[in-house]
Amino acid sequence: MKRHVVIGGAVVCLMLMVTVTGLAETPVRDHDIVLEDYYTVGTLTSCAVSPDARYVAYTDYRWDPPAEKRNSDLWVVEVATKEVRRLTFNKANEGSVNWSPDGRYIYFTSNQKREAEKLPPYNGKKQVWRMFPDGSGLQAVTREEDGIGQFHLSADGKSLYYLISEEVYEEEWKDLKKKFKDYEFGHGVDEFSQIWRLDLVHWRKEKLVDEQRVIKSFDVSSDESRISMVTTPDGTLLKNEGWSRVDMWDAGTKSVSIVTKDGWRKGHPSPYGWVEGASFAVDGKAISFTVSFDGFPTMLYAGDLTGGEFVMHEATRPAGVEVTGGTIKWRGDKREVCFIGEDHARARVYCIADPTSGGTAMTAGDVVVTSYSFSESGDKVAAVLSTTEHPRDIFLYGRSGTGERLTHSNPQVDTWKLPQISIVKWIGADGDEVEGILELPPDYEPGTPLPMVVELHGGPTAATMLRLRFWIYGRTLLAAKGYALFSPNYRGSTGYGDEFMTDLIGRENDVEVKDILAGVDAMVERGIADPERMGVMGWSNGGYLTNCLIAATDRFAAASSGAGVLDMVIQWGTEDTPGHVVNYTRGLPWNEHEEYRKASPLYDLDKVTTPTIIHVGGGDARVPAAHSRALYRGLRHYLNVPTELVVYPGEGHGLTTYKNRGAKIEWDIAWFEKYLTKMTEVPKEEPKPDDAT
Repeated sequence: MKRHVVIGGAVVCLMLMVTVTGLAETPVRDHDIVLEDYYTVGTLTSCAVSPDARYVAYTDYRWDPPAEKRNSDLWVVEVATKEVRRLTFNKANEGSVNWSPDGRYIYFTSNQKREAEKLPPYNGKKQVWRMFPDGSGLQAVTREEDGIGQFHLSADGKSLYYLISEEVYEEEWKDLKKKFKDYEFGHGVDEFSQIWRLDLVHWRKEKLVDEQRVIKSFDVSSDESRISMVTTPDGTLLKNEGWSRVDMWDAGTKSVSIVTKDGWRKGHPSPYGWVEGASFAVDGKAISFTVSFDGFPTMLYAGDLTGGEFVMHEATRPAGVEVTGGTIKWRGDKREVCFIGEDHARARVYCIADPTSGGTAMTAGDVVVTSYSFSESGDKVAAVLSTTEHPRDIFLYGRSGTGERLTHSNPQVDTWKLPQISIVKWIGADGDEVEGILELPPDYEPGTPLPMVVELHGGPTAATMLRLRFWIYGRTLLAAKGYALFSPNYRGSTGYGDEFMTDLIGRENDVEVKDILAGVDAMVERGIADPERMGVMGWSNGGYLTNCLIAATDRFAAASSGAGVLDMVIQWGTEDTPGHVVNYTRGLPWNEHEEYRKASPLYDLDKVTTPTIIHVGGGDARVPAAHSRALYRGLRHYLNVPTELVVYPGEGHGLTTYKNRGAKIEWDIAWFEKYLTKMTEVPKEEPKPDDAT
């Protein structure tokens, strides 16, 4: 092991070397998992394989108390020796890892900060940095006062393209909005994007694109003649739904044209799809992008350059595989477009050589891939993936589809008594087969009924995956504490075919509830769940379904509702992505008021008897806290149901701090212990004088 020095808070030649070649002896799994173990898990978030496939650089996101938030650091592993080096150690959140085309440098973003330093690159704003793979030669590449967004290296490594933002005021009411700039306005004040090019030979920069639009992502063709961009008219997520488009900048004319012209959405299942990706093939003569929806399958588009324009068409996806939006990459110099695809709780890298072929998997097996990167030739692919045996690690695959594990980022997990994780199946609504993930205690003996918690994923256009995952919504820890954890991939989930997903449209708070309850029945019939000791929990759409379930049945003895919708009209009117509600209710509130009512658990709240703890972020823009406050008011003050409300100040749709995540876990464990494992009968609270209605 060797280290270099840290000067003034900046990383200078930092290096920690560890060789991962396997252990001399197989560790004994003798450690009972406890809450504190959650904070020991490092999460690999991205990877980039060097052009020659000699190294893989990656980021590792982990807790480092007393800091309240996790920090992302840069690491590199040498493929031949499996020697890993930690390259950064400060709290600067490294990310967006790329290699220079010659493999000499690792480029990345970092929020470096020095005390009392107000000038970039040490003012805490995100800049592009680079260093050698041995940890030496750290250098700031950009020095923008307000930091940069996405960046892209040219194919020859001599230019760096990057995004910056500039505040712009609409002309109408411009003076008043500037005068009262500390207030929040509904519109008229935006941060529009610009693309700049930095010459890495002469270190001069020039502005290329300034179209008074927000650029969500961009790519540069290998000959630098074009820049593809996904843009929106403003920065709100609302304007990403149906207003996003693909633009193309031409270096010859210095102008921008629209690739996805008016009318291109005709035939889409919803007008509220958002565009992601728009990346070039290596020769620059083809592009591909995805269009994602709430409730409908993601569409994959590809197009060739014909007569000076890109002619787009929808590509055929592998049968039953759901494309993960925004994960497109082109493989080497081949005309193969690749993406992460979900299939029955697995996530693999798929590549399509022929737009009509459907594609093949490059990472076979029971794996869940979250990030990947190709070598220059395309013969090697590095992937961040997890299985039921370990959290995320780096694997390297060749064309044979066989993966080699390069890292062992969480060696402490080798001593954990892991939950028994399996896929379970049952017949759900309409007689269709439904799947889910079942986690059982490590020492579980078949035929022993356990207290069971039903854990519901968000989305609902998502799925619970077949992998080891220790997180704040129950997985791993509840099984360690003697519970069965049942995670149904209910109607509307991804990875089970288009029809299974779209069956939920117009049927929320109906068909998926029946799927879940049928799965609960199956777990009881198979002797896994004790019918007298069952709980339910979820966050986001999982919180919404928790609300639906406790309003539909009294069979749950406890519930944890996290950031869940109670009323669909209020959700449409206040969330940041209203197309979600419009898709599922098939219209707007004034046209489809009965659909909105049927989908809202609010109107059956009087049927709830389940003791419920409610969690929500105080600043949640996706499912505003008003839903949780209304649920609490109804249950506690009007219906006298045992209820607690926990509002996390300053948090958004997800909890991000050490303290808040720990608080949620502790509250849930205590709640389920009280109502599932320590009480056989729950007395109803007597109304207090101030509760009288």
